Amino acid sequence: MTENTFPQDIVDLVQSHIREVNDFPAPGVLFQDVTPLIADPKAFTALINILADRYRGKVDAIAGLESRGFILGAPLAVALGVGMITVRKAGRLPGPVVGIDYDLEYGSARMELQPFTVNDGDRVLVIDDVLATGGTANAAFELIEAAGGKADTLCVLMEIESLGGRERLAGRNVEAVLTY
Repeated sequence: MTENTFPQDIVDLVQSHIREVNDFPAPGVLFQDVTPLIADPKAFTALINILADRYRGKVDAIAGLESRGFILGAPLAVALGVGMITVRKAGRLPGPVVGIDYDLEYGSARMELQPFTVNDGDRVLVIDDVLATGGTANAAFELIEAAGGKADTLCVLMEIESLGGRERLAGRNVEAVLTY
């Protein structure tokens, strides 16, 4: 597992556009809302440009995790001139799909992708807004590899360190702009 640090300009950019929401989605939770970042065209463009500079020439496709990973992944894929793979919750993609069930701290879930969207040997960057327990990201890695791609890096805007996602992704490269 490799921890790469982002330049201070992207850290400051993301941090200055995060809105903290108390007691959401449940009492006692401090939610880190990325909506202000996405809503600010200059900040969002700057973020995508910084990420594109970071990953240019290193990936052949972007895998966005439902749903905020789509918001980050699609413009990044366009900026890089690569394909976009959507990794979705069960039942939201028309077949054929491959899926994987995984455990959450409060139950289980299933993620799916369309295998024809992954080219054999493609270097795939997985992207999402938050790394929490790592279950969704781990499922995405396994799905991409089962479809013939090579995925070893997860890029997130925020990591909630206390939830142990990085440990669950042992052996993977996790790159978080902010760590809480």
